[in-house]
Amino acid sequence: MCPACPHERCSLVAEVDVRGVSVVHWNPQRAVTRFGVRIGRRPVDNFGDLIGPFLVDRLVDRQARATRSGLRLLTVGSIMRLAEPGDSVWGTGVNGKSLGADVAFGPGELDVRAVRGPLTQQFLERRGVAAPSVFGDPGLLVADLFDRDEIRERRGIADVTIVPNLHDFAHTRRSHREALDPRSPLVECIERIASSRLVVGSSLHGIVVAEAFGIPARLVQPGTEPSFKYDDYYRGTGRDGYTPAADVAQAVALGGEPPLEWDPAPLRAAFPHDLWQPEVTR
Repeated sequence: MCPACPHERCSLVAEVDVRGVSVVHWNPQRAVTRFGVRIGRRPVDNFGDLIGPFLVDRLVDRQARATRSGLRLLTVGSIMRLAEPGDSVWGTGVNGKSLGADVAFGPGELDVRAVRGPLTQQFLERRGVAAPSVFGDPGLLVADLFDRDEIRERRGIADVTIVPNLHDFAHTRRSHREALDPRSPLVECIERIASSRLVVGSSLHGIVVAEAFGIPARLVQPGTEPSFKYDDYYRGTGRDGYTPAADVAQAVALGGEPPLEWDPAPLRAAFPHDLWQPEVTR
């Protein structure tokens, strides 16, 4: 919990400044211990939650600056609970764990450009916040920034990459030592996924990044995560149904889900470039 505020949500908020706009994402600080003694804190750095600031940094011109101070933008992740009045939203979703939680914003208090899927849209509309039918997780745009063929030529191709959700990693690693640690560096995670023939696991962004590169992917039933964010993602990419596997072996046997039926152009066009303006030089 944030020591300056009684609200648990404050301990979850991380912000990266991108040319004067704060890009909000989930990256809580966790205690670090050595020999049973707490020696400090460090961020979780779950790769899927780092995609938002990474992507925004590359979409905004290096010479641009925020149109005014105090602007905040929410992008990748199930972080709608972290939104505050006046925030802009591009491709954000809701976490099934927080469906009944209080939110800080009221009717008409968010500038929503796109959401992850129709379930998030409905969540907002029930609270009086207009949300356009522009759907998609912005993580689907990472393939705009990486050359899959170049990555595969440099790294080789793996038959299967297992990408567990952060909360499933320890359990998955016991039986699959080769599983990708979702706290590995962001570019390493993206490149390992891009150099795979099949991606399986409970990480939503393992699925998202794989499908961004046109790689078949199959969800493994998560151990702790509600289905809401997965339902939202699949419906937002044109698929009303999907079939999670019970375990990794079944996921490999099933292969990937049907490819997404989704046009990235509306999500690209919805990016809030108007939060920035060219820097005026004198």
